[in-house]
Amino acid sequence: MKVLVTGATGFVGSNVAAALAARGDRVRVLRRTTSRLDALEGVPVEYVVGDILDPDSLAAAMQGCRLVFHVAATSQYWRSSKETIYRVNVDGTRNVVRAALAAGVERMVHTSSVAALGYPPRGALADESQVFPQSLSWWAYGHSKYLAELEVQKGVAQGLPAVIVNPTIVLGPRDVNFISGSLIRASVKGQLRVVPPGGSNMVHVADVVAGQLAAAERGRIGERYILGGENLSHREAATIVAEVTGGPRPLLVLPYWSLSPLAWLVDALNTFSRRPPLVTGEQIRLGGETFYVDSSKAVRELGLPQTPFRQAAADAYAWYREHRLL
Repeated sequence: MKVLVTGATGFVGSNVAAALAARGDRVRVLRRTTSRLDALEGVPVEYVVGDILDPDSLAAAMQGCRLVFHVAATSQYWRSSKETIYRVNVDGTRNVVRAALAAGVERMVHTSSVAALGYPPRGALADESQVFPQSLSWWAYGHSKYLAELEVQKGVAQGLPAVIVNPTIVLGPRDVNFISGSLIRASVKGQLRVVPPGGSNMVHVADVVAGQLAAAERGRIGERYILGGENLSHREAATIVAEVTGGPRPLLVLPYWSLSPLAWLVDALNTFSRRPPLVTGEQIRLGGETFYVDSSKAVRELGLPQTPFRQAAADAYAWYREHRLL
């Protein structure tokens, strides 16, 4: 089967492409001329130069493909302008949807994010029924992923057989750009001594890939599936990573009240820096929230594995060391 994967030069997309190739599919990868290819080292794929912002290149890339995994997005939102985030995540998804409709693909799996749901009330778990709140629209990444899902649903209404998956924070091999892998690097450098008071759901990239492939096979059209693993406080996650890497454990959890003034200070300092920020005020504010989820729908309908976070951290750390990236 010929399959197109957008975003395959990135973290999740490269793992999806590798899994498809391993099962015998003919994998076509849409790449830009500037794309790094090291995440796909050793993976037999066909490269097609193009961009999700270029409709003509998308039409050419989808010719003869029965499946499309749309994974491309701007996920490094702290390193990108809001204009870029919306253009890639929303306009790019709209282009992919239109191209998939025109090509008559048999199934499209759209990789969204748990960020498209926002965060649940304290003490609660987010599930697929949660709607991104308008009050959180200042968070460009989450808002853009929500709007991108609306583009997919418009396509579904026009006959596109699409399924949406919402990974949480993904950890594992092939994260060459240190998206969530920045946790591993920060631990090795001793930079996880102080952590914010909130928490997130953490999932192994292998589980996300298994959920993606299952969504293509038996996911219900128009449905979304949260691909998550363990709900962990930032302190719990940092402690596990430290035990894996041998780095120092966290010593201090910032009080919630300190986040707003700290975020203001960081944003002020970033305005005077010519380098991309290591952290933004937006991230600090969000760090106080608990992005905890209920993944039972994906477990039940897609057979989503539930690999422990410790294993995800160990596999990511081993891959980075093997490739001498730490």
